[in-house]
Amino acid sequence: MNTLVRTLRTMRHSAASGFADFARMFTWRTWTTAWLGRVITQVLFFALIGLLLGDADAVRFLLIGNAVMIAASESLMTVASTTWERRAGTLPLLVASPTSPLVVFIGRSVQWLPSGTSSATVAFFVVAGVFGIDLPWPQALLVPALIAVVAVSAYLFGSFLGALVLRAMDARNLVSNIAIWSMMAICGVNVPTDFWPRGIQAVASFLPVTHGLQAVRDLLDGAGTTVVLQGVGLELLVGAGWLVLALLSIQRLIDHGRRTGTIEYAS
Repeated sequence: MNTLVRTLRTMRHSAASGFADFARMFTWRTWTTAWLGRVITQVLFFALIGLLLGDADAVRFLLIGNAVMIAASESLMTVASTTWERRAGTLPLLVASPTSPLVVFIGRSVQWLPSGTSSATVAFFVVAGVFGIDLPWPQALLVPALIAVVAVSAYLFGSFLGALVLRAMDARNLVSNIAIWSMMAICGVNVPTDFWPRGIQAVASFLPVTHGLQAVRDLLDGAGTTVVLQGVGLELLVGAGWLVLALLSIQRLIDHGRRTGTIEYAS
């Protein structure tokens, strides 16, 4: 029980640090105008491709895919924010603490989850309204919850990638961008997953977005509850797998640093 309490307290303090950083980056005015305007424009851009093709189904497909992808993209900002602790010189202190550094890293970037979920939700409903997409009600009210599941799964994937880039921090933006582009290509965002060869489909099944996005599509297409929950369960399972890998990667970094004396105060 003491371990659980200590872990939750550590996560709460690290989350407070993350939200403090977020408040330095955005005000309500800059978030709602600059950031939110940007993501809405991005979803509009892809939906317009469907309009250019003269295919209403393509408009709907691209709109849903790219709106949900916003949540994953923002959650993957954790790849960069994970490196902040090492750049600040606090990694050795985290390693010496009784709580796993992964707890700090997960709490440290949690601000991207509500921001990403909110951004994706607003973009989805705004662009759907712009294009006059017919949404099933009240089922559409569950879309934000499914988007949040995708955000969490992508966040845990980003935690793993962040643990990797702690060894090469200058690669943080490159790694996160490659991850985002890859998911946009093969996870059913812009083309159906069955467009790709089976090997690529298999890779996509282990990545965030794939199952959660399909759950959103199934929900909006009127599929049964069992089908939707199956997609949600698979998305959470994928996220849990990446969480385990993140823990192992962090531990390996710590063990290597202790052996070689490379857990430095600055990098």
